[in-house]
Amino acid sequence: MAVRNKTIIFLMLVLALMTAIVFLERVILERQIKPRIIETRTELADYEKATISIFDVSAPSVVYIFTENAMSGFFGQKQVQQGAGSGFIWDTRGHVVTNYHVIRGAQRVQVRLDTGQALETTYVGSSPEYDLAVVRLHSVPSGLKPIPLGNSANLRVGQTVFAIGNPYGLSRTLTTGIISALDRRLPTSIGREVAGVIQTDAAINPGNSGGPLLDSAGQLIGVNTAIISNSGSYSGIGFAVPADIVNHVIPVLISQGKIPRPGIGIIVLDEQSAAGLGVAGVIIDRVLPGSEAAKAGLKGIDYYERTLGDIIVGINNEQVTNTMEFMRMLQSLEIGQGINLKVRRGDHIRSVNVLVMDIS
Repeated sequence: MAVRNKTIIFLMLVLALMTAIVFLERVILERQIKPRIIETRTELADYEKATISIFDVSAPSVVYIFTENAMSGFFGQKQVQQGAGSGFIWDTRGHVVTNYHVIRGAQRVQVRLDTGQALETTYVGSSPEYDLAVVRLHSVPSGLKPIPLGNSANLRVGQTVFAIGNPYGLSRTLTTGIISALDRRLPTSIGREVAGVIQTDAAINPGNSGGPLLDSAGQLIGVNTAIISNSGSYSGIGFAVPADIVNHVIPVLISQGKIPRPGIGIIVLDEQSAAGLGVAGVIIDRVLPGSEAAKAGLKGIDYYERTLGDIIVGINNEQVTNTMEFMRMLQSLEIGQGINLKVRRGDHIRSVNVLVMDIS
């Protein structure tokens, strides 16, 4: 029994000694470990250099936009609703371009420049039908860098594009992708649609609105304006108002504060109600007094008699089946231009000549 106990004790001592040796070896080895040698990397790839250059050159032209809007809360208390978005420097006079929906209803708009300066602005003008707006810096610092302007008429699907903006408040964020499609139509908040819209898979999230979409030359080819997403976050489909439209709209906003809106002076029945009636064409709900439509004798719905008035089914020999088609055709017309409408009232279709007017 004593021999057995001595054997067990001996084995335990041996095990303890071996454990101690392993521990000491590990401690000694760890003390001898030095930081790994850093491998010398080769030069950046050409496409990486190009992307970095685009960001370095363009980012100083991109701004962070803050908005404030006073709202009534519970018990009549005044609350301040804050918003944010992106924009970019248009010219050296301090004009900044963004989306209309970014500053809509705002009582105060501030712009933070690439330098970190936060500057107050003055509202200049907006175009809800194109979702574009312009503000001007109160004090214009030296060294403002307008973003280079490109051409959107010759874009190709598959072209590389770059978006710079402030998604979720993360300033100066660069994302990249390709042009996924061209000539999309984007509905706006006033029942019209922007034609020729660029579709891209470059990541566009809340806060990117109003920021620039650039080509591989670093030139502005569009203004990021919307995404399609059930969650409101990036899902691979984003849209930008093309640069050719931007370059047409912004100078007019700067000089006039608004874009003339071609129309004839009618209020059309909303599409949901029109669809419920099963009527093809544009149902005139009301005719504005003194308008060109009123002068031409067009009539709206008689709600007292519960009868439809005039339904527009054609413009200048082109068929019209819905409100969007009608609005699209009107956008291509000039103020003061005479047009011929095909109008149905009851079972009778007649021609009506009417002048296009500014309804802005």
